[in-house]
Amino acid sequence: MKSKTNILDSQPYLRQALDLIADKWVVATLYVLSSGTKRYGELQRGIGDISQRMLTRTLRDLERNGLVHREVYPVVPPKVEYSITPLGRTLNDVLRTLCKWSLENFNQVEAARDAYDNGQAESS
Repeated sequence: MKSKTNILDSQPYLRQALDLIADKWVVATLYVLSSGTKRYGELQRGIGDISQRMLTRTLRDLERNGLVHREVYPVVPPKVEYSITPLGRTLNDVLRTLCKWSLENFNQVEAARDAYDNGQAESS
């Protein structure tokens, strides 16, 4: 018997890439950084509803994966800035495409949800 190939198993880099960027905080952080270098507070305000813990974790993961650069300046009080790396910039087109798609299509998604939810309620 022949086993079926799972796309995520046959393309391990695809699985890893999705694990890396398929998170709303990663997308939001990269999007905010795509406009330029930011300090922590600027990032938090630019992203909005993100906890300090989640932003710190997201920035560490992005730095670990080479998508964000963290620069610490030897001053008192410490000054830390975050910027998108050249590798991180390669995701800009993907993020812009995602944002464009959401602006152009999300009304249709909401309409489909409403139709589905109303159909489910009627069939119950």
